[in-house]
Amino acid sequence: MAKTILIVDDSTSLRQVVSIALKGAGYDTIEACDGKDALGKLDGRKIHLVISDVNMPNMDGITFVKEMKNIPSYKFTPVIMLTTEAGADKKAEGQAAGAKAWVVKPFQPEQMIAAVSKLVLP
Repeated sequence: MAKTILIVDDSTSLRQVVSIALKGAGYDTIEACDGKDALGKLDGRKIHLVISDVNMPNMDGITFVKEMKNIPSYKFTPVIMLTTEAGADKKAEGQAAGAKAWVVKPFQPEQMIAAVSKLVLP
């Protein structure tokens, strides 16, 4: 059974690019348009990894990660932040919230797949 990855980004085209890359590597994907939408999709099903943008409307990625980590069944779900933010302060904020990796856009699909394969839950 394929592992499921939740992609959270307000850009439809970016979600599609990430989803195509992940599906090509054998993963299933779920897409959410912002943090609030993503929280609604955490309905108890197993999510093996989350890839989230930082800057989004309604609920940003850092707030989403903090909220997700408060849900016991998703407390240990690894998170990769995929963002245009490259500042050390923002990275530290993401790490404090629970992000395990930080990938700056634009990204190479191979770079994303390598990060996913290292962090995805068994």
